[in-house]
Amino acid sequence: MNLDEIFDMVTKRVVTNGMRIFEVKKISYGIQFKISDGEHSELLRIYQNKKNETKYDYSQIRNEPFKVKIQKIIQDPQFVEISSNKDYGYPIIGTDEAGKGDYFGPLVSAGVFVKDENEAKTLASIGVKDSKELSDNQNIELAEKIKEICKYHFSVIEISPRTYNNLYSQFKHESKNLNTLLAWAHAKVIEELLSRVECNKAVIDQFANEKFLLNKLQEKGKRIEIIQIHKAEENIAVAAASNLARAKYLEKLSKLSEEFKMNFPKGASEKAIEMAKLFVEKYGEEKLQDIAKLHFKTTNSV
Repeated sequence: MNLDEIFDMVTKRVVTNGMRIFEVKKISYGIQFKISDGEHSELLRIYQNKKNETKYDYSQIRNEPFKVKIQKIIQDPQFVEISSNKDYGYPIIGTDEAGKGDYFGPLVSAGVFVKDENEAKTLASIGVKDSKELSDNQNIELAEKIKEICKYHFSVIEISPRTYNNLYSQFKHESKNLNTLLAWAHAKVIEELLSRVECNKAVIDQFANEKFLLNKLQEKGKRIEIIQIHKAEENIAVAAASNLARAKYLEKLSKLSEEFKMNFPKGASEKAIEMAKLFVEKYGEEKLQDIAKLHFKTTNSV
């Protein structure tokens, strides 16, 4: 491999392990750059002589534990750092949702069953991370790879805008809120997965009191340990679920745009308000519940 190819390989391994590379510049016979994990930021150089012999210069890395870790990441192709305070062992189910903050389109919940550490490392090696840190195309591409790796050990449930609006109205009538609807959605994917796999724990983002979720789980779901934490996407199973959920949301939003021949935007910005006004002019107010989440404040501006 030439120097540029080696640098691309190094970059991929560094990013896979949750770090970033910056301040890249060419130097005599090599490339110099910095690596950061958010806590440490250190200088590294890669050299290649005329015989294509490669040398990694770690001499500028002052923190010894960080140096050892970087050496493993760069020079051991099998090394993937997945352990953190969000690693709860295996097997595990991770769940997440997409579309919660988007006016147009469905709410999608997804769950992924990761059976062991090898599967977790494989997911990490292809770049699985919180969907919010990835582009739309990256989420779509990753979703297909996740499905191949996890076989049938995943579940994706789409709640169409009309169904979402009906459920929201029902829960509101019962003096419940959006968290109850989210709990219902997460419980559905957990129960779906437990009909096919054996697992005794699931990790999920902290969006409400645990009782909301437990109340929505059926017999099998009530027997597993529910771990609710902030930034749950740091767990590889939750990150994979977030990729699947976002990819499905994007797919459904695109289909709605094709069906009504309007380019519905993500989010709930001024663009969403303007598009909703155009939609109502063309299709009528009653039809809005087929494409949008009506409880958003956006509806008041339409």
